[in-house]
Amino acid sequence: MASSRNSFKTGSCEMLILFILKHHGDCYAYQLSQLIRQLSDDDISFPEGSLYPAFYRLIDNEYVSDYKKQVGKRLIRVYYHLEPKGEQYLEHLLEEYYSTINSINMILNHDFSSERGDACND
Repeated sequence: MASSRNSFKTGSCEMLILFILKHHGDCYAYQLSQLIRQLSDDDISFPEGSLYPAFYRLIDNEYVSDYKKQVGKRLIRVYYHLEPKGEQYLEHLLEEYYSTINSINMILNHDFSSERGDACND
């Protein structure tokens, strides 16, 4: 059961990254992983290192850009910024997400007691 749950989370990773960048603003990877964990009451967590493949895909598709910022004397952080193309992609992902959730809810809330016979055995 855990593997299918992890698969769902992995598929949601890009959507969550883009959503947080849109509403929170520019973030670095560790900050973003902590926000996801905190906002989900510790239910969803992406280790910082697991976010990088998603960031690379988002950068390659020009949905996100990155820039370096020095913090203190020696620490340099890479921040990620949502681009306009990324906002459009986020809207597409959200439409797909809500459509899928709606379809799943229709199935889960279906009243099978009103049907006769077993359609799977026809």
